[in-house]
Amino acid sequence: MQKKEYSVEIGGKTLTAEFNDWANQANGSVLVRYGNSAVLATAVMGSKESNLDYFPLSVEYEEKFYAAGAILGSRFMRREGRPSDEATLSGRMVDRTIRPLFPKGLKRDIQVIITVLALEEYDTDVLAINAASLALATSNIPWNGPASAIRIGLQDGNDAFITNPTYSERNEDGTPKATLDLLACGKDGLINMIEVGAREVSEEILEKALAHASVEIEKLQAWQKKIIALEGKKKGDFIPPFEDDARLAPTFEEIIMPKLAGKAGSLDKGDITQFKSDWMAHTKAQFEDIEPGKLDTYYEHRLDQYVHDLAIKEGKRVDGRRFDEIRPLFAQAGGISPVIHGTGLFYRGETHVLGALTLGGPGDAQLLDTIEYRDTKKRFMLHYNFPPFSVGETGRVGGANRRMIGHGALAEKALRAVLPEKEVFPYTIRIVSECLASNGSTSMGTVCAGTLALMDAGVPISKPVAGIAMGMMSDSTSKTYKVLTDIQGPEDHHGDMDFKVAGTKDGVTAMQMDVKVAGVPVPVLVEAFKQAKKARLEILEVITKAISSPRADISPRAPKILTTKVQVDQIGLVIGPGGKMINGIKERSGCDEITIEEDGTIFITGTAGTADAALKEIVDLTREYEPGERFEGTVTRLMDFGAFVRIGPNTEGLVHVSEIAPFRIEKISDAVQVGDVVPVLLKEIDEKGRYNLSIKATDSEWATRKGLTPSSGANGEHGDRRHERPRRRI
Repeated sequence: MQKKEYSVEIGGKTLTAEFNDWANQANGSVLVRYGNSAVLATAVMGSKESNLDYFPLSVEYEEKFYAAGAILGSRFMRREGRPSDEATLSGRMVDRTIRPLFPKGLKRDIQVIITVLALEEYDTDVLAINAASLALATSNIPWNGPASAIRIGLQDGNDAFITNPTYSERNEDGTPKATLDLLACGKDGLINMIEVGAREVSEEILEKALAHASVEIEKLQAWQKKIIALEGKKKGDFIPPFEDDARLAPTFEEIIMPKLAGKAGSLDKGDITQFKSDWMAHTKAQFEDIEPGKLDTYYEHRLDQYVHDLAIKEGKRVDGRRFDEIRPLFAQAGGISPVIHGTGLFYRGETHVLGALTLGGPGDAQLLDTIEYRDTKKRFMLHYNFPPFSVGETGRVGGANRRMIGHGALAEKALRAVLPEKEVFPYTIRIVSECLASNGSTSMGTVCAGTLALMDAGVPISKPVAGIAMGMMSDSTSKTYKVLTDIQGPEDHHGDMDFKVAGTKDGVTAMQMDVKVAGVPVPVLVEAFKQAKKARLEILEVITKAISSPRADISPRAPKILTTKVQVDQIGLVIGPGGKMINGIKERSGCDEITIEEDGTIFITGTAGTADAALKEIVDLTREYEPGERFEGTVTRLMDFGAFVRIGPNTEGLVHVSEIAPFRIEKISDAVQVGDVVPVLLKEIDEKGRYNLSIKATDSEWATRKGLTPSSGANGEHGDRRHERPRRRI
């Protein structure tokens, strides 16, 4: 085996790239290690140009159970199945980083596969991006890299940024605990991909974090360029297809430009689709020798130029809005159906999203069993649906693709920061986002609809959250740019940046950025931060007018959850042998669910009083008794010396015959019978833990009715003889 290694110190740890002959038939491959985590990246390019109207790049992020030293899966299937959501999101981050650096117009099949070989303290998503960059940059595949990735963390009460924080520094039991978790990618002083989860972090802190990330990225860039100089293969030649035929330019000016001019200030994606159909029909008939794929590519290239020139040279947007103007907004909380626990309806222009929320018990939490999170419960879920009718198309319905998983994860991250702690609100929360109409950033529309649904459901969130998508049009020649607020279809498709920012009035909770250019300077991002905050505050005002705060009560159709806590050594008592006790409580009370945590916290879920009944049983079962307490108990056994009385589900005490009445009882059965419910007072718990009870000390009405009090005894059937000393026979 042949191998060469190159190392660099990043974040106090050694990052190593190993070039070996493991995958020697791939165009490029590399093994990257950091700490005890390792990934293998391979890059392969197909031999022929495709006729597709898009760039056929695929990025696969493969998690193997052996990487975590575990055998996971179900009892009947131990082989890896479909990728986990975490793997899908990691693959998307690699894709979003490397895609804009391929030459425009490239139509070769290119596949990048990241195989996680070992996973321990460091997340392999950062390794995957750097490894993919090295695999592509050292191959003969046309690509304008390298690009480098770094993760920056910030913890509560600490002003110092952490470079490449570990899992334990970022999470606790699978729940984010860091104030800031930022993953940034870039090259040559530019940022080209961002993924952020935060707890209301200010834009100023984000600016500093990006500046810190840029310094670390440039260290990695210098390291990668050194490797490429030594290991890189000569790149293949590539000629953009829209430069192949000069005959198309006059036709575009004649057929399409008048149409675009006629829709100046009101151009939408429907117009663009129609114009494209007109273009394809005309040019196919006129230029039969030109492939339809090249005709399509040329149209997209020229339309891209038009949208950019309109913004940069004329200072206009395709729909006539100001650069910082949001489309018309609408928000509604509830009003869909009383069956649903909480709903939110949000409009931003032609983007319409419905958020539907369901509350469940702790047992409804999702159990994660992946190489990253094993036996971890997830109590908040947001699932995003994007049906074909939302864009006026037909198509496949059902299942979740990568885009749906990614958009849902971003909205979930944005809302998670304001959710109440489990101790305050122990419910499992699921939001389903139904994208009803789409023309620009349904993920940020989902954040807004989700906020409305949370408040409508009575979830005590700390603050409402809103999101907005920002864009950019730039000219690399003149070094000029325009930042756009609330981008819609044409600006999203042809713009240079898709920058989503979500947060409260006090700070950012989630952020994501993709670009179609080499990258964006940090000062441009700072401007986008300011513009995004202004838009976010406008949207929050509309949301809070629809519903100012979470409703005081949850839906009456939602389950009721009661909470109690027992001693850890009492958990076994509540469960019982083989679960007999806890199952009995559920059956007798009719409650839906009883969940017991390791610390003794018990959550009881039920409706129509069933949770209350189960709680009473558990409290009675596990209560600790104190002398002086009074009870009503059932007589279970009679003995010559007294009666045993059950005062709790699992607790009995003895009422000695002398404690029945303030006078002598000849026969215990004369005073009480098995099954009687009697008042008792706990006199003492003796050194052996036995409970000594008394009926006469209660001085109760029951004793009076039974003739067991002094007054009843004096006038009763036994008369005064009960108070006489027994006479000794001589």
